[in-house]
Amino acid sequence: MATLNFKHLRYFWMVAKTGSIARAAEQLHLTPQSISGQLTEFSATLDVELFRRAGRNLELTEAGRRILSYAEEIFTIGDELLEVLRDQKVKKTLPFRVGIADNVSKLIAYRLVEPALKLGEQVRLVCREGRLASLLAELSIHRLDMIIADRQMPANLNVRGYSHLLGESGLSVFGTSGLAKELSGSFPALLDNAPFLLPGEDVAIRPKLIEWLETSNLRPRIVGEFDDSALMKAFGQAGAGLFVAPTAIVDHVCEQYKVSVIGRIDAVVEHLYAITTERRLTHPAIVAISKAAREDIFGVGKD
Repeated sequence: MATLNFKHLRYFWMVAKTGSIARAAEQLHLTPQSISGQLTEFSATLDVELFRRAGRNLELTEAGRRILSYAEEIFTIGDELLEVLRDQKVKKTLPFRVGIADNVSKLIAYRLVEPALKLGEQVRLVCREGRLASLLAELSIHRLDMIIADRQMPANLNVRGYSHLLGESGLSVFGTSGLAKELSGSFPALLDNAPFLLPGEDVAIRPKLIEWLETSNLRPRIVGEFDDSALMKAFGQAGAGLFVAPTAIVDHVCEQYKVSVIGRIDAVVEHLYAITTERRLTHPAIVAISKAAREDIFGVGKD
């Protein structure tokens, strides 16, 4: 079984950060030949290719990128240890690694995660964004503590995890004041033939929204489809079309994107889940997020 050589790991880390052996050698005050030899030995010990040539620079292989993510964490913790030793008053931070599915509203994601930053102990937040499948792969190897998603964990994936409902919200339709003036009639009839920005195929509410439009005999003019909710709102802010967002964040959407509420669709409900490897939530940050979601953001349990 291979033994990890931390000197080799640091050399690899420095080359990965700087993009070349020459620049890493300057930082480490070593010769390029020495760094190159150590990398070759490290690669042979692990039995994986770490880099490939990209012109004059080096780029990481898939294995190299995975090793780099661990190296970043190892040396960050090492630097933190040295800081603690230099100053005994420095508190140890609680690492909290959150994956956010790319179709989740960034405003809701921020409001959900915010309570974790207000705990009594110091939290070091690491946020990753991506497709749910790739985030679940990271969760399965404990590279993430929690995923925020708009759907439960798919049953067909061989990943040990549990879905915890954070809350649910109906939808509101938003638009600029200029676009609103061009619309005639009352809501929801005004949606017929109105320019509309539709959530992308990966967004859980899309089928429900389309079904509601069809049932209501409404045919808006689809001018764009967006997997990324923030990008969709940016186009909406520019007046490209009407768009939907959870009613739970109406005030934040109106303030940040300078739009107004055109109407509400209570029949279409968006659900938000925390996906974790814990059946019962124990991580202090996740417990704080769950509590704030129920009591403040989505209003569950309010009088």
